[in-house]
Amino acid sequence: MQLPEISRRQALALALLALALLVVAGKLIGSRHSSAPVKPRAQLLGASAKSRALLYVDVSGAVLRPGLYRLPDGARVNDALVKAGGATGKADLTLINRAATLTDGEQVLVPVKASAAAPAVATGSSSSSPTAPVHLNSATAEQLDALPGVGPATAQRIIDYRTANGAFKSVDELDAVSGIGPAKLAELRDLVVP
Repeated sequence: MQLPEISRRQALALALLALALLVVAGKLIGSRHSSAPVKPRAQLLGASAKSRALLYVDVSGAVLRPGLYRLPDGARVNDALVKAGGATGKADLTLINRAATLTDGEQVLVPVKASAAAPAVATGSSSSSPTAPVHLNSATAEQLDALPGVGPATAQRIIDYRTANGAFKSVDELDAVSGIGPAKLAELRDLVVP
């Protein structure tokens, strides 16, 4: 069987028709595979900015460079200590939780060891009342025991509380210690500081 001869014009028309069919088929196939919407550039930039959120943390107390520091979201207390140059030799790191996650606006207060602090009890005095405020976050059991109405058991409960919950942020937190009620708290309020 012999094919009929076609003119150049007919061949060109057939080629254009084939090209048009290929373009339409490509668009149809491409639209089926692209089911995920394309996010605008602004949305992509916003997502990356959120993942790099910064916290502002005040690091104070027994550190080499106290101050306000910016840390990435999810940073730990230890990261803040490192940023502040580390703890001094007088720091009592047993009273803070270095693994705790930081929040924006938080203060990390590194207390001084009790032996490095000024003595809280007068020496050579017959009175057992402290002459200077006792620091709840660095006082020894003996220093706490010298407070009126606080015996060895209550002193140990204060130390256990600060070990389990971190440094006292206010004197009012003493109310959470077993054995210290409103009356004893009122008696101690002017004799202790956080």
